Amino acid sequence: MNPRIVLSIAGSDPSGGAGIQADLKTFAALGVYGTAALAGLTVQNTQGVRAAFPVDPSLVCEQVEAVIDDLPVAATKLGMLSNAEVVKAVASLIEERRADFGVVVLDPVMVATSGDKLLQDEAIHTMRTRLLPLADVITPNLPEAGVLLDVAPAVDTDAQTAQALALRDLGARAVLVKGGHLDADELTDVYANAEGLALLSGPRIRTRNTHGTGCTLSSAIAAQAALNGETIASGVSLATIEQARDYLQRAIQAGADWTLSRTPGTGHGPVDHLVGPHDRGVAL
Repeated sequence: MNPRIVLSIAGSDPSGGAGIQADLKTFAALGVYGTAALAGLTVQNTQGVRAAFPVDPSLVCEQVEAVIDDLPVAATKLGMLSNAEVVKAVASLIEERRADFGVVVLDPVMVATSGDKLLQDEAIHTMRTRLLPLADVITPNLPEAGVLLDVAPAVDTDAQTAQALALRDLGARAVLVKGGHLDADELTDVYANAEGLALLSGPRIRTRNTHGTGCTLSSAIAAQAALNGETIASGVSLATIEQARDYLQRAIQAGADWTLSRTPGTGHGPVDHLVGPHDRGVAL
């Protein structure tokens, strides 16, 4: 048996709801073999981020090389990369060994669910010009899409759609602009690629437990791309996006009533990553 292998290059979350910890849970739940290279350290919990520290860029690359020298990676998820030096180092390594990373899913982590800033300003230009063109799909939320485009965040679906097209035109092969920051009962994500647009809508689950949803969705996309046999040539299909969104929706629903914190009713708790691909009769 040869399980599909997926790599996460991202930051840590000691409380387990986001970052590499969430990525590895998601990979396990969806049935791929997860590997990880630590690109940043955070001090955080469900109440917010207290501090964030980068990992030396050479150490980030050495971790990644140890994985890809040995294991055939089918897909790679890029999450929190801390600063411009780490972004440049990761971009250079992917440019040099593009085939060894498989399908690349870029989650441009800049702002936590709590509103805390996670990416330094000087890294934004590097991500926009170096990493975005290497990605098979990017998955920004509304504030992150605005930062990448240097415009105000979208306030409605029309503006969200326009920003998805603008990000595609910057060089990403596909874009998923997430609409969770719009306070509506129906949550809409906008998917754009060379073939056109799709609006993906579903009911919003009213819960405080949304910590790490962006990390979880992007890692689910990477896992599903690997499972579906998608390649650099084929890119990330709409079907893969829909499967990953379904997993996240079920993970949110399964953890909606959790009260893990010592102070229930404050902060943002995690989703139930281990809801799995086949729970509740849903087969992916």
